[in-house]
Order: sequence, then C-alpha cells, then structure tokens
Amino acid sequence: MEYHNAVLLKETVDGLDIKPDGVYVDVTFGGGGHSQEILKRLGPEGKLYAFDQDTDALNNAIDDDRFTLINENFRYIKRFLKFYGVKEVDGILADFGVSSHQFDVAERGFSTRFEADLDMRMNQDSELSAFEVVNTYDEEELKQVFLQYGELRQAPAMARVIVEERENTEIKTSQQLKTVLKRFLNHRKENKVLAQIYQAIRIEVNQEIEVLKELLQQTPQVLKVGGRLSFISYHSLEDRLVKRYIRNGMFEGEPERDMFGNFEVPLKKVGGLIVPSKEEIKINNRARSAKLRIAEKL
Repeated sequence: MEYHNAVLLKETVDGLDIKPDGVYVDVTFGGGGHSQEILKRLGPEGKLYAFDQDTDALNNAIDDDRFTLINENFRYIKRFLKFYGVKEVDGILADFGVSSHQFDVAERGFSTRFEADLDMRMNQDSELSAFEVVNTYDEEELKQVFLQYGELRQAPAMARVIVEERENTEIKTSQQLKTVLKRFLNHRKENKVLAQIYQAIRIEVNQEIEVLKELLQQTPQVLKVGGRLSFISYHSLEDRLVKRYIRNGMFEGEPERDMFGNFEVPLKKVGGLIVPSKEEIKINNRARSAKLRIAEKL
C-alpha cells in the first residue's frame, strides 16, 4: 500500500542526533518512513516507540524487536511511555501532515478531489466528524472555525450560508458542501479556498491545535537533558506554536525575566528553519509547505 513519502527524511532524523543505544519516539508513525530511518541508525540496545491513532497505520507496523507501535493519540505520550516503563527519551520526532494514504482513500473524506461523506477523522472511533461540525455547530462556532483554522476572510458569510442551507436538508457529502459554498469559490482560486475550508474543518474535527499544544507541553518532561525534538509543521498555525514554545516555553506572551533580564526556558533551538529542497518538492508535491524546527532540552 502506498502510504506516505516521508518528508525531509534525512534532515528530520539527523536533527535527533541519534545515539545507537538511545530511546526515541516517532509520534506520527503513518507509513513508517521516519521510523525505519531511525531504526537503521539504532544499535541492538536502542528502542523506538511510535504513536498513531489511525488503525490503518497498524498495517505498516515494523517487525523489529526494538520497535513498539502504540495505537493512540500522541497527546497521551507521557502516559503511554510510562505504561511501557519509559520515563525519559533521547528524542521525539513528529510530522504533523495528513498522510498521503488519508488523502488518497476517498471515503476518509480528507481530499477535495473526491466525492465522499463528510468525515475527516484521523481516529475512526472518534465521535466528532466533519458531518457533525457542518450540521450541528451554530453560526458563531462555524465562523470561528473558518476564521481561526482556515484564515478565511469570508468566514462570517460562509457560516451564515451553511446554517441557512442545512435548515432545508443535512449537508452530508463533500459535493453538497461545495455546492452550498460555491459563491465563495472564485474559479481561479477554487482549489486554494476549498483547501482552506477543508483544513479548518479537519483541524476542528481532530482538535489538532489543542493536541499539538499538549504534546509540546509534555516534551520537557519526557525528554532527557540534551534530548532533541524534531518537528515538521505544514501550516502557519502549527509552525507558530512550535516556534513560540521552543523560544519561550509558552504559547502566549513572554516568560518572566529575572533581575538581570534573563528568563529560563526548557528548550533551545538547534540551527534555523529547514524547508524541503526544490528537488524534494518536485518528487513529492505535498512537501512544499513543510517547515522543520529542531530543539534540545536544556
């Protein structure tokens, strides 16, 4: 099964500065590309734990005694590592993109290319789906979803139209949603606007911003001193959170300074922002918006 071309594969794993006997976590296992590269660099005593809440990813489990795949959301990283007797690790890798597999399986409802039921759940057991967001959120809630997560200027009007239309009939499919919002889909920018609408609904369905914040806040507790995180984001909302947390140890405002003007933060950045090469984007178009940031626990 073609699952996912691992984005920035070498750069992301290089960023972990792998120790052969270290313990590492890949919190977004997917097709296992990054995990396989980590295992190549580990010695016989090394260990790799991977997380993926999508049951489809279990089909890609790697047959290796050093490897453990945990079918859970990475927001529970600390809890499940503790369950396996692991208190601290040497590195955490994350690739926050939707996998190619999720985009390419029409019935999952992630892609604007296919007619499908409104779903977009990364965890297929989750109760909240795109259908619920579109059909049960009130106008103000929908407006906030489109504004915050899609950065759509026409969010208020979009929310109003959806609420008006669904009074007549439920909006069940991607084609129905597209028809309802067609007045906002300028022909030249149709794909871009649709992608923003889908992104907004998907982030809400999967609580992606809250989940990312929870992961970031646990990294200083889970990482050993000198341990690394290597995180790939695909849109500005995520990248902003990762950047701010690495810099300030918080998402809003500034940390308190001591009398000398210094402040303590749990992490320090390693190198600068890394983006894919033109060659990689040519091979894998989905890499085009990837941004990699690396940090080390102080």
